[in-house]
Amino acid sequence: MTFIERIRKSRIDTANGFARAVRFSRDWMRRWPDVWGWQWLRRVPVPSRIDIWRGPLRPIPRFFARYTPKSLYARSLIIIIAPMVILQCVVTIVFMERHWALVTRRLSEAVVRDIAAVVEMVREIPGEEGDQIAMRIARRDLDLNASILPLGPLPPPAPKPFFNILDSILSSEIRDQIGRPFWIDTVGDSKIVEVRIQLDDKILRVFAPRNSAYASNTHIFIVWMVITSLVLLLIAILFLRNQIRPIQNLAAAAEGFGRGQPLPPDFRPRGASEVRRASIAFIQMRDRIERQLEQRTQMLNGVSHDLRTILTRFRLQISFLGEGEDAKELNADIDEMQRMLEGYLAFAKDEANEDVGEVDIEEVLDRLRSEAQMKKKRLTIRIDGDPRLTVRPDSFQRMVTNVVGNALRYADKVAVTANHQGRWLTLEVEDDGPGIPPDKREEVFKPFVRLDDARNIDAGGTGLGLAIARDIARGHGGDILLSESRLGGLRALIRLPA
Repeated sequence: MTFIERIRKSRIDTANGFARAVRFSRDWMRRWPDVWGWQWLRRVPVPSRIDIWRGPLRPIPRFFARYTPKSLYARSLIIIIAPMVILQCVVTIVFMERHWALVTRRLSEAVVRDIAAVVEMVREIPGEEGDQIAMRIARRDLDLNASILPLGPLPPPAPKPFFNILDSILSSEIRDQIGRPFWIDTVGDSKIVEVRIQLDDKILRVFAPRNSAYASNTHIFIVWMVITSLVLLLIAILFLRNQIRPIQNLAAAAEGFGRGQPLPPDFRPRGASEVRRASIAFIQMRDRIERQLEQRTQMLNGVSHDLRTILTRFRLQISFLGEGEDAKELNADIDEMQRMLEGYLAFAKDEANEDVGEVDIEEVLDRLRSEAQMKKKRLTIRIDGDPRLTVRPDSFQRMVTNVVGNALRYADKVAVTANHQGRWLTLEVEDDGPGIPPDKREEVFKPFVRLDDARNIDAGGTGLGLAIARDIARGHGGDILLSESRLGGLRALIRLPA
């Protein structure tokens, strides 16, 4: 059992266990519907299996897969930034809730205690002389600007600020310590807090410094926290960039190797130890593959030379027999063997050593127009985007010739559409021929497979045309797919990075 199958089985077991628990609870409570008063449970439908992951939670992974970054660099930054942001939010909330509120409460309690002392002095020492003494002590010793106002109604409540921690704490302390009607204003002057206390025959107005009742310098903590976070983020960006660059270089080297390009001159193992090991393994793998391809090429060249020599000897010996029906049949057999040999060698030939160059799609497709005219077939060509692309020229031309030639062989009308946008080339070849059944479309790409109704076979054919074309496409890092054409026949889609 694979890892994915084990995860799927655990999900199904969990969902089935939950369903069994729900059914058991419902059946247990149905035994006493009159006692519990839960007659509505009889109408609750419980499915035989509750698959939570295919229920309401199913869109969640799709949402994250659609909107989260795809690159390793961006995801690594998210892995670093997300815990940092969460930690700072938690620390900030705890700090605001505990430290800031506690300090503000202690300061407000001290200021209200001083105001309560002034109120007691005004009440205990009657007359104007007592009021002056209380005002003087408040200014000199308590840092409060106090004055006496004539008795009257208090002003209407001032608008509450959005973040009213000072307003709520100061009001609570005045109610607890003084216990008289009051009015406060913490919104007006940002440096002054105004408090009015209604006494028996007068009103005491007090102006207190805001920083005496409120922890006003707490924002320094947030500023330092933001600054340190930005510094840590900058360090993480620089560090991750240096760590991700070797992986990007390795990916570019691997992609270039698949397209037949040489290693970049500045490529060497860099980065972390795991990345270095992967780079060294890639270089060794590339060397082994190149050696094997070189050996195979040498072997095929030797086989091709020897077989051509034998065929030439056969042809020379037949020429001494003179002209006749037997000589014509033998020459036809030799030509057929020569053509089959060329097809086998073309399929097994190493294309990786071919240099990469720039190819014009218009020139490649224009060469097929003459073939279509000779066969009296209708060939339409449309090219969108840049007609130039960087591929292995001979291999690309062989691939296009095999696919388009296969369509011209069995159809009267062929439409070729090339679209080169960005990093990809899309080449569509549609025809109105007999087509290929859907269950045999992958089978025609197998080497030496010759279907009775297949389109890749003619008299003496080898069944290697589409196999060679797909091998070339995959050697460039792309692929060829077959589907139903809008013209009624077959649609061959070639997609290559270019």
